[in-house]
Amino acid sequence: MHAPISLAKVDVDASHRYGPLTVHDGLKFSVAANEFICICGPSGCGKTTLLDMLAGILVPSSGHVHIDGTPANPKKHSISFVFQEPSTFPWLTVSENVATGLNIKGAPSDQVRSKVASIIDIVGLKGFEDYYPHQISGGMKQRVAIARAFATEADLILMDEPFVSLDQPTREHMQREVLDIWRHMKRTVIFVTHNLEEAVYLADRVLILSAKPARIVAELPIPLQHPRDPLSTEFTEIRSKCVQWLHASH
Repeated sequence: MHAPISLAKVDVDASHRYGPLTVHDGLKFSVAANEFICICGPSGCGKTTLLDMLAGILVPSSGHVHIDGTPANPKKHSISFVFQEPSTFPWLTVSENVATGLNIKGAPSDQVRSKVASIIDIVGLKGFEDYYPHQISGGMKQRVAIARAFATEADLILMDEPFVSLDQPTREHMQREVLDIWRHMKRTVIFVTHNLEEAVYLADRVLILSAKPARIVAELPIPLQHPRDPLSTEFTEIRSKCVQWLHASH
């Protein structure tokens, strides 16, 4: 699949409060176009709140969250969100679910069919196009949600622990599939995870957040080629650095 190159560059310099509670305090980082970033941090440090600000759902109390130089706005920017639990429409088939964003955008029907068929093949759902969500597994439903996010050709894809409820073999398979789609389609991806091995396996760069009030305590580039071997010396050394920073962030 040959998709147009995304131009989404993300710039964050923001703080956010809920009443007297400061969630983010001077959270500052940037993401290059087509970069794959993983964000890790202690439970409750505001990772999902950060994704909400990036999606334009939530406006920061101070500072800015910019996409391509303007405030994040779902009406202006093309943003897709993949949640922890599979978000499929039970009354639609697999192919209809994947096509949802394209249909909302008013894409021509022949273009929709072509893109849906291509990405369904990439995520390993060929042969299941006419199945309904209740007829497929949880892992397959999450593939549908991921396929839909990438099929819309969103410039920015936000992923909030999308594999947290999957067993380890399925999780590893899904990690490989996401990387395969990303390599095919090249989008800017911001991926939240508690799993440091997952972060090192996927990301160009890992950002470590502190406990509340959250700030960036480390930015760790991952200079390893894909596919990555979690048992390699280089991989385990980088993972150990991430663990050290995460422990220091509490």
